[in-house]
Amino acid sequence: MMNHEITSVIGRHKARKRVGRGIGSGHGKTSGRGHKGSLSRAGAIGFTIREGGQMPLSRRMPKRGFSNFKFQRRFEIVNVSQLERFDDGVAVGLEQLSAAGLIDGLKNKVKILGNGEITKRLQVMAHKFSKTAEQKIVGCGGTAKVLKIGV
Repeated sequence: MMNHEITSVIGRHKARKRVGRGIGSGHGKTSGRGHKGSLSRAGAIGFTIREGGQMPLSRRMPKRGFSNFKFQRRFEIVNVSQLERFDDGVAVGLEQLSAAGLIDGLKNKVKILGNGEITKRLQVMAHKFSKTAEQKIVGCGGTAKVLKIGV
């Protein structure tokens, strides 16, 4: 007997537990919470009570150093092979890349990488190009124009 055959016999959906509906239900009186203790009280949902215990390691360690993470420039990556979907001789900018679903939005910075091959002449505009990407685009007769990065 297979798994899907068992579920068709037993039923697909399990009935929800109706707690606090009398002794005969099996979940009356304490409603399955047991006697006393913090987890039997109202407001204690699951094991969300976090009082006492050992101080977490992250709070025991001193705060040191500095991170440039929030200041770093992040680029969306588009490979040369992905530009092959555009027609020959077309100017490909941020709007065209966004419309094709290659980048998320127009506010993001774009870098073109040289992974793959390209056979079409395109005028590609992006914030950055890798050396191989620029060589492949120019090698096919296209142009690679660098857009200014706003500070």
